[in-house]
Amino acid sequence: MSQDQFLAACTGQRLLLKLLSRASPCTQSLVQPKELSSSQQQPLPQLGKFPVALPSAQTRGFIKQLETGIMLAVVKPFKGQKYHEIKQECLKQHRLFEDPEFLAGNESLFFSRRLPGPVEWKRPKDICANPHLFVGGISSHDLHQGKLGNCWFVAACSCLALQESLWKKVIPEAKEQDWDSRKPEKYAGIFHFRFWHFGDWTDVVIDDRLPTINGELIFCHSNVPNEFWSALLEKAYAKLAGCYEALDGGNTADAITDFTGAVSESIDLRKGNYGKLLLEQTKLFEDLLKAHSRGGLISCSITAELANERLATTEQGLVKGHAYSVTAVRKLRLGEQLLGFFKAEKLFMIRMRNPWGRREWNGPWSDSSEEWQRVSEEEKKNLGLSVTDDGEFWMAFDDWCNNFTDVDICRNLNTSIFSIHKTWEKAMVRGAWIHDDDPLINRAGGCFNNRATFLQNPQYVFNINKEEDKVLISLQQRDQRPYRKDGRGDNFIIGFEIFKVELNREYRLHQLHTQERVVGSTYIDSRTVFLRTVLKRGRYIIIPTLFRPGDISEFLLRLFTDIPSELRELTLDKPEAGCASFLCGYPRRITQLSVHSLEGLNRENSARRASLYLLIKCGRERVCCRVQKESFGAVFDAQAIFYRKNPKQPILVQVSRGRAVQAKGRGLQTLRIGHRSHPSTSGLEQEPSV
Repeated sequence: MSQDQFLAACTGQRLLLKLLSRASPCTQSLVQPKELSSSQQQPLPQLGKFPVALPSAQTRGFIKQLETGIMLAVVKPFKGQKYHEIKQECLKQHRLFEDPEFLAGNESLFFSRRLPGPVEWKRPKDICANPHLFVGGISSHDLHQGKLGNCWFVAACSCLALQESLWKKVIPEAKEQDWDSRKPEKYAGIFHFRFWHFGDWTDVVIDDRLPTINGELIFCHSNVPNEFWSALLEKAYAKLAGCYEALDGGNTADAITDFTGAVSESIDLRKGNYGKLLLEQTKLFEDLLKAHSRGGLISCSITAELANERLATTEQGLVKGHAYSVTAVRKLRLGEQLLGFFKAEKLFMIRMRNPWGRREWNGPWSDSSEEWQRVSEEEKKNLGLSVTDDGEFWMAFDDWCNNFTDVDICRNLNTSIFSIHKTWEKAMVRGAWIHDDDPLINRAGGCFNNRATFLQNPQYVFNINKEEDKVLISLQQRDQRPYRKDGRGDNFIIGFEIFKVELNREYRLHQLHTQERVVGSTYIDSRTVFLRTVLKRGRYIIIPTLFRPGDISEFLLRLFTDIPSELRELTLDKPEAGCASFLCGYPRRITQLSVHSLEGLNRENSARRASLYLLIKCGRERVCCRVQKESFGAVFDAQAIFYRKNPKQPILVQVSRGRAVQAKGRGLQTLRIGHRSHPSTSGLEQEPSV
């Protein structure tokens, strides 16, 4: 059972809390605290969508474990391989596991490149005397890039190592998987790792044979000779992608998403002019600080404009076309705290790590620069400042904005009801761009530039149920890496458009009349496209597309709002004809109606415009909306569509004060709209928009 299924099975959030309070003694701290005097009383914190007493640290830990268990309750085995079953079979037969789905051979290494030398696959026990998954715990300093252009993956691993709650999802049951010198008979040479693969947590099983040359690991390795978590994790990720070479070149945000299920947002620092605009720079720093403090993972890079600039080093020691992981975002206090905390100067600082484990920034605030003399010894200790060439270094944030060109922010958006932070409502759907010669079946219409076929793409409707709502949208195409062996593997150019439509629309769009094109994403050949926007109350359609018509692929669409959006696909083109159609008739005409505003109200009515409601009635169907509060005058900006069985029956447009008056059929003003016909190509006679 998934987390969403579990929550849906409970009749409301309060029932879930009640169930938890019975599940463990530690949840008793969820009850109301003892009564306080009126001077001591404080409003209860908001936990999810309703106020409750703040749970204790012990309770929060229990809830975190419960939510993790729910989320991972359904994990799909990759290629049908089930870790525990295979391990038990190997132990029973007293043999070490050899993975038939990822052979220890050249086909698992490269498909177009030459081998760097004579490769021998070895188990960790043949490489060192006392192998372990972790030595002295897990750290972002553990791993170094090998002879593969996957700095993006290594940078993502460094980010992952910073968050215990995250890496424990990717490396489950670490203690059970590890070598135990006291019980060697319990070791079967098998490991498993979990990745968020196209919307599902997927369990990938591998054996422990690793490619070596002259007894040394070829690819990702730890700086501790007998630590193997990074090498084994890389092998599992290579198996998911098809082979090691498929990991050559990529995006750090993609790997972080696969590790966490996070939503990734890419920011072009040059387009935003963050190096010069101080206000925008400050906003970005606060955004990064907030994201990092809440468990978000961040990476950055410098674009290589020319092919020969890739991996070239700047005068300040930074590498172009190379991914860096952000390991800290801090406000640094300068000088000794002699005159009090609020008089101390503060500087925006950011810390990064080079996956190579060497080559650092040599400008201001580099490891041994004179700027550190302004920082107290206590503050240096708190920062963990090291003057060794270990690949990790600090930069002032303005220098960072002026030297780096791109940043990826991967946010683990909070959808838990057990939280004192903002809770997002998540909706997720899977779809596909499928080509067909029949325009009513075709779902590969291309981008908005292809006006004749654009509306043949998949269409999804959702609602904004408050005056304004911040909306986050992530469109992800299926990973193309597994197809690189076949000469494909490049990402398609993807994007999406959002239209404001009729409040009662339930069928697909075939023509654009009154529908407003509200906002659209950029079109780019990346695995994920992200958009953050604010939408007003109403109904919307989002149309995800490939850039070129006729291209086919699969996609995952995620929508995050403050209030549930009821995201769903529109599959029908028009009302279906059923048995009742023979008795009651079938719609003969389509009428689209757009009401912008009401004029001519007297002063009294104008003063009470916030209580006005609009009712549009056609037969038994009614569409109701409220006046926009922040508009001057009675502005509704509402649309409706009706599939009319009796074209001669008028449409009533009524304005009233409140729902009670409206329900009785009395209003301030009523407008009757008669019949006007207009030829249409949709199979129904369509009237022009009113």
